[in-house]
Amino acid sequence: MAGRRGHRPSQAPAGRPRFWGRHAVTAALENPERVVRKIWATREAIANIDFDPAIPIVYAQVTDLARLVPGDAPHQGLVIEVDPLEDMWLADLLEQGEGDQRPLLILDGVTDPHNVGAILRSAAAFDALGIVTPDRNAPPESGTIARSASGALEVVPWVRVTNLARALEEIAAAGFWRIGLTGDSNQTLATAMGTQRVALVLGAEGEGMRQNTAAHCDELAKLPISDKIESLNVSNAAAIALYAVATR
Repeated sequence: MAGRRGHRPSQAPAGRPRFWGRHAVTAALENPERVVRKIWATREAIANIDFDPAIPIVYAQVTDLARLVPGDAPHQGLVIEVDPLEDMWLADLLEQGEGDQRPLLILDGVTDPHNVGAILRSAAAFDALGIVTPDRNAPPESGTIARSASGALEVVPWVRVTNLARALEEIAAAGFWRIGLTGDSNQTLATAMGTQRVALVLGAEGEGMRQNTAAHCDELAKLPISDKIESLNVSNAAAIALYAVATR
């Protein structure tokens, strides 16, 4: 993953997260910026996977691995313990995106790790520049996010900021047109985005964007969904919005 990073230990979750499942584990092992501390695996699952032989490995049975992960999580014979990735600064991410049209995703209060993981997966699929979340109102790296992201946690830059409103100002200064998605808008995303570089702002389900976040958007827009349903899951909305930007 390209870009300069600055480590801020106070923001790392307590302890080291464990990732499980083939996609999450292999992506972490292939990421040169990811420090993998330990591997637990069945001999069959690890047989065709390349990894640094310096990483300690414990061969185990499927039932033993199940005790290392939550509930009935589908570990597929692979579990690893990792260090969280070092923080990336917003200025560095914006510098990476200079001269291209890749969209940026800003998540305001999206705390469900399944949703964040699914959004990362869509961001990878549609080649988004990265995602931006607040420090205090977003989940830490976890096995649930890694599993839901299906490897995208390792390839999509994730910036955490202390002040989202100030970050939105910095994003605007970098040339992005900030569009907040809300069902209350009278215009659709297709009308709002034009041909400029787009930063899509999504709020939590139910509550939506905070008022101050909406005030720092250039436009508010909605997805043209049927009135048979009130709203979409935020990860579904993100995927549809990214597709709309990619195909405009």
